[in-house]
Amino acid sequence: MPYIRKIVTVGHPALRKVAKKVDPKEIWDPLFQQLIDDMFETMYAAPGVGLAAPQVDVSKRFFVMDVGEDDDHPDGGRYVVINPKIDLTDEEVEMTEGCLSVPGYVGEVSRFNHVAVSGLDRDGRKIRLEGKGLFAQALQHEIDHLNGVLYIDKAKNVRLPQTKEEEEIAESAAS
Repeated sequence: MPYIRKIVTVGHPALRKVAKKVDPKEIWDPLFQQLIDDMFETMYAAPGVGLAAPQVDVSKRFFVMDVGEDDDHPDGGRYVVINPKIDLTDEEVEMTEGCLSVPGYVGEVSRFNHVAVSGLDRDGRKIRLEGKGLFAQALQHEIDHLNGVLYIDKAKNVRLPQTKEEEEIAESAAS
């Protein structure tokens, strides 16, 4: 039974450390599978579209993500990405971003509008995810977490939300 874990916030040392690589043998450990389920439960409860292990004070290189349904991801886009690596980047754009670990704030971040990321899924199989827009933004945001980087380190104009759209971004942050 999955349970909701505490999301650590800015100032917590776990958010500033480079997460440790996951040994592929560890993926089959029931406790690791439980952690994945807990992270989805925590992310949905927050609510957010992504959650990296360091955000629940676990130094492991993986994240969970669900950006919802869109044309490129009709299955709802529920993903687990273990030991991710960015393979392709294209078209730098500025995006408004928020974070579950920096609650209540938004800022403008320069991100790639199109990325491809490879890694392992929750069954230890090789995967490659490629996408644009929010999907690409969430992938980059979560990988930053695994490297001890918060969006506020890169953002301009970090502020309290000033429009309805910014409030929605702050409330359902790409963790």
